[in-house]
Amino acid sequence: MANVVVVGMQWGDEGKGKIVDMLSEFSDIIVRFQGGNNAGHTIVANGRKVVLHLIPSGVLHEHKKCYIGNGVVIDPKVLLDEISFLKESGFLDKNKLFISPYAHVIMPYHRLLDSLREEGSDKDCIGTTRRGIGPCYEDKAARLGIRIIDLFDREYLRRKIEFKLKEINTLIVYLYKERPLDASKIADEYFAYGEKIKEYVTDVSKSIYDDIKRGKHCLFEGAQGTLLDIDLGTYPFVTSSNTLAPSIFTGTGIGITKVDEVIGITKAYVTRVGKGPFPTELLGEEGDILRNIGKEYGATTGRPRRCGYLDIVALRYAIRINGITSLAITKLDVLSVLRSIKICTAYDYNGERITEFPSDVNVLSKCKPIYEEFKGFGSSIKNARDISELPVEARDYLNAIQVFLDVPIIMISVGENREETIVIKNPFLKG
Repeated sequence: MANVVVVGMQWGDEGKGKIVDMLSEFSDIIVRFQGGNNAGHTIVANGRKVVLHLIPSGVLHEHKKCYIGNGVVIDPKVLLDEISFLKESGFLDKNKLFISPYAHVIMPYHRLLDSLREEGSDKDCIGTTRRGIGPCYEDKAARLGIRIIDLFDREYLRRKIEFKLKEINTLIVYLYKERPLDASKIADEYFAYGEKIKEYVTDVSKSIYDDIKRGKHCLFEGAQGTLLDIDLGTYPFVTSSNTLAPSIFTGTGIGITKVDEVIGITKAYVTRVGKGPFPTELLGEEGDILRNIGKEYGATTGRPRRCGYLDIVALRYAIRINGITSLAITKLDVLSVLRSIKICTAYDYNGERITEFPSDVNVLSKCKPIYEEFKGFGSSIKNARDISELPVEARDYLNAIQVFLDVPIIMISVGENREETIVIKNPFLKG
């Protein structure tokens, strides 16, 4: 038995979907523990590209159980569209997907508020996906949220929506000058969603516990990345949930003794979407090259990602606060186009060399990267299946990352397809 967590170490978009998809072949159950449909996991299998927003990436494999935990916020329409697509594609039946009744529901007023806030404060906006994620988590914390279990009782659902709309409609009408929302209409729509979702709802916490007790392999996947964590990320330029590995315990309802390995996923460079400080960002030709070769556009929004060199200071921070035990490096192949490659090993802040990630984003925004330079490897590496098949320059680059971080690399992605991966160690296999 092995229970493994996969977590992003940067600002999301690290390629977690591919790694989870590969590891799902060896696990029995795959669990999503936080976030919403503001994140997209992209998998390329047999030449076919699949983008998933809510359902765990392991759904593409046969005979797997996929769980959506209570820490996830769910837009029912997005979920049902995803279910429909996966059914039509032959990937899903009702014995494969299980949803926690305690997961919170993204409502129409959450999406509306998210958009109105972003539009009304362009200068100071966070740069959200406008999917209603933040307002939904706000209601969860305020104990005013709608949960999946609430969708099954129409009258109770209508009363809860009515109570919430007293506040929401006041904001919408008097502050944003929009038309008020109708509680009964929303209740009818979401009750109908509940009827369609009901067959997938189960006590996820107990089911995972029972599976682990029976010796099943369990894989936990998160969304976004470490630096977007609501508490320990680059606040306020973060997401609205806890993205760190320890969040699996509150996001699924399992005990803290149940995890064996935490795999940190990092690109061979760095990207981020939206606003916020980014010390190693490349604003010139090199950044454009990485964006175009790496196809760095959001899977959910299509927004171009900001690109930069690898940041060891940020990665050390991610290792510490996640308890990361091993690394998976993705998109190494993208660097093949560069003649030389840089790694940021420290920051210069007002003439002072710092090696710890700043807690203050105002400090971080003034930090300049201190680089070490490495030779590029200048040729395609997509056919490499063993680390010995990589050019010596690529091996030197990877070895430097291991030395700087003092954590072993166990997987290296050299292309977007499943088979374009070097596996040094599989956490689900002994030896």
